[in-house]
Amino acid sequence: MTYDMRQLNILTVDDNRYMRFLVKTILHGFGIKNVSEADDGSDALKTLRTFPADIVITDWLMEPLDGIDLVRMVRTASDSLNPLVPIIMLTGYSESLRVQEARDAGVTEFLAKPISARAVYHRLVEVIENPRAFVNARSYTGPCRRRRERDFKGLERRVVVAETGTARHQLPESESVMEI
Repeated sequence: MTYDMRQLNILTVDDNRYMRFLVKTILHGFGIKNVSEADDGSDALKTLRTFPADIVITDWLMEPLDGIDLVRMVRTASDSLNPLVPIIMLTGYSESLRVQEARDAGVTEFLAKPISARAVYHRLVEVIENPRAFVNARSYTGPCRRRRERDFKGLERRVVVAETGTARHQLPESESVMEI
């Protein structure tokens, strides 16, 4: 299936001007014209105040505010305008522990450099076709980290019943699940 992505608003965050240009060029190739750029996490937070991003694509390693801190602030800051925005981490740091750290910070999708237009497209489609429930718990805020059904026989604390939009089991008062 091919998508008409012309109406998407994308914020791309990277301290490397060439990488921002490359990502922007790829997005333009998909018909996405409304692409805003930021050169670090701090600049991205300022941009998000006025730019209604549908998706954020961010690098990891930047100064003064890196991509992981950006993700955490977007997800948990009390003044965040869109804590549910899908965030794609685009980075050269693709070791398993880094992927887990990004996931645990609230990243929606992970994309390792070097990139291709096809890989970017697949991540965008994943965000569009498979929006994940949003979890707000004491120790985690972000998209549900479960990717697939598991043959688990115990108590599922965060399973959402699609028909009702409510949690199947009682959650502790400090945790909630929201469909996005």
